[in-house]
Amino acid sequence: MRDLIAQTWANLRANTLRSFLTMFGIAWGVVSFILLSAVGEGFSRGNRTVLQELGKNIVIIRNGRTSMQAGGERAGRIVRLTFGDVRALQTESALLEHVSPELIRNGLRVKSAYNSSAASMSGIWPVYQYMRTIEVDRGRPISEGDCRDARRVAVLGFDASKQLFADRDPVGMAVTVNALPYTVIGRVRKKQQDSDYTGQDDGRLFIPYETARRDFPLPGRFDTPDHLSAIIASPYPRVTRQVRETIDRETGLISFAALEARGPIESEVRRILAARHGFDAGDPEALSFWNTAIEAVMFDKMIEGMEEFFLAVAIVTLLLGGIGVMNIMLVAVRERTVEIGVRKALGATSSRVLCQFFAEGLLLTGMSGLAGFAVGMGLCGLVNLAPMPTRFSGMVVTWQTGLFAAAALAVVGVAAATYPARRAAALTPIEALRYEA
Repeated sequence: MRDLIAQTWANLRANTLRSFLTMFGIAWGVVSFILLSAVGEGFSRGNRTVLQELGKNIVIIRNGRTSMQAGGERAGRIVRLTFGDVRALQTESALLEHVSPELIRNGLRVKSAYNSSAASMSGIWPVYQYMRTIEVDRGRPISEGDCRDARRVAVLGFDASKQLFADRDPVGMAVTVNALPYTVIGRVRKKQQDSDYTGQDDGRLFIPYETARRDFPLPGRFDTPDHLSAIIASPYPRVTRQVRETIDRETGLISFAALEARGPIESEVRRILAARHGFDAGDPEALSFWNTAIEAVMFDKMIEGMEEFFLAVAIVTLLLGGIGVMNIMLVAVRERTVEIGVRKALGATSSRVLCQFFAEGLLLTGMSGLAGFAVGMGLCGLVNLAPMPTRFSGMVVTWQTGLFAAAALAVVGVAAATYPARRAAALTPIEALRYEA
């Protein structure tokens, strides 16, 4: 075996330029595969992170306007959400795991000992922070005790904290909100958020819902302390999987639009709240929905298409490199026909000749693949040293990518080496010597 490897290496060194050009084709194919896969994975992870800054597969339910007559009421009536709707969804829904009210007020006057500003506020339950990824990097989040006792405590968004306290630690500091005293208990980490339904979380204040209901009820002429700005809900994981499976079965944009209006979660919520507000449960306009799970699935399908395209380009490049190896090996067989004849005349078996050329092809492919993998990983590392945009997590090479690259390289190597090796092994000594003569 050692003699076979030594002889193979000597044959490759005898044709250095040819070997290098052949190796470059394979190496470039591996580099292309690594880079394209890393770009796709980095883009996918970055976008998923940004999407989850709004929430983890949440459903945002807001007021709507009826488009159908029901119960003697005309179409066009505004449906206003109330705190009782939250309780109804908690007790009657089989699809929603978490539900939280949200009471939103804008333009509140917030003042600290150092500065003042106008800010927006959300009155929430603790579970809202989990659903909406409201994660603190200082202090603590809002607790059940804060809501139960209607405490005047606040969690500040990152930018709101900076506006009011500059670089100081805001935890434990006092602020006034429309002249009412509040204590800061936490600060939200900096969020890379590019979508919202009521303003960026970085510039907001979050307080217990019960406190907001008492201190800052909605000011509309038809609003009562029970009225809400929105209801935030999160379905069970099994429901999210069902939504994904449903979308996977659909192929048209009309189906996506229909699912956004008449999906299982939306249909159940309308059915539960229709009896409370007197609208038709089949009215798609009676309530406004934003189901981020559907948005996430549509994004995943786009990423899958992009990754399939990248994979196809990389495989084609790798196959072209394999064809180059095969052609070079066929040329080597033709140029070494006399050598093959002499070796067979001296007793070399066909299997020995087959192993010789097969080993040369595999060694050439393997060395090229290792070099391409090293170059690809090095380029990914260099790119990752630069600052990354919000929706890109850098060049990410997964173990699946490495495994697939190794498998693809092995298949290409075997395919590229087998045919030339079999042709060399099939030559008879007489035919080989006559060909050269």
